Amino acid sequence: MAKGDPGKPKGKMSSYAYFVKTCREEHNKKNPGVTVNFSEFSKKCSERWKTMSPKEKTKFDDLAKQDKVRYDQEMMNFNPGKKGQKQKKDPNAPRRPPSGFFLFCAEERPSIKAQNPGLGIGDIAKKLGEMWNNLSDSEKQPFLSKANKLKDKYQKDMADYRGKGKGSGGASSAKSKPKDDDDDDDDDEEEDEEEEDEDD
Repeated sequence: MAKGDPGKPKGKMSSYAYFVKTCREEHNKKNPGVTVNFSEFSKKCSERWKTMSPKEKTKFDDLAKQDKVRYDQEMMNFNPGKKGQKQKKDPNAPRRPPSGFFLFCAEERPSIKAQNPGLGIGDIAKKLGEMWNNLSDSEKQPFLSKANKLKDKYQKDMADYRGKGKGSGGASSAKSKPKDDDDDDDDDEEEDEEEEDEDD
C-alpha cells in the first residue's frame, strides 16, 4: 500500500489532523466497537473545528509544530535509495553534461526572446522544441557532437571523482604514496606530514 521507500519518515500532521485524531479517540472511548461513517464523521469534525476558538486550537497547533520538528529531523537523516537525494548532493561532484537539444536551446533562446518579447518560458520551450524537430540530421550534428564530447569528459571526471572516494581534502597526497590504514580522518593531515613520512 505504501509507495516509495518504506524507510521514509512518516509525513507531518497538521493541527486539524491532530484534532480529527483526538475526535476519533473520543468517539472510540464513548462508542467502543461502533464503526464510524467516515464522511459524516469528517463533516462533524470540520463543523466543530470551525466553531473552536484559537485558544482551543492552540494545543493542536503545538502538536503539529512538534511533529514538524520530528519530521524535519528524520528527513535530514533519511537517505533514500534513488529519489530525493538533492539535499545530499556533493557540490564537488562533476555536473551532468547537457544534451544536444539543450545546447541548441542555450544558443537559440536569446534570439527567440528578442524576436518574441511577450512569450512565456513554456511557449519559448515549445518553440525551441518545434525548431529542433524541424532541423535535419546534419544541422543537429554540431550540437550532438559537442554533447558527446561533454559526455565523454563527464564520464572521465566521474571516474576520477569516484576514484578519489568523493573526498575533496588530501586526495592528491593519497595518490603520491600508498596508504595502509582506512582511517579517513587522516586525509586532512596527510599533506602536513608528507615530508616526515618520506623518511620511512
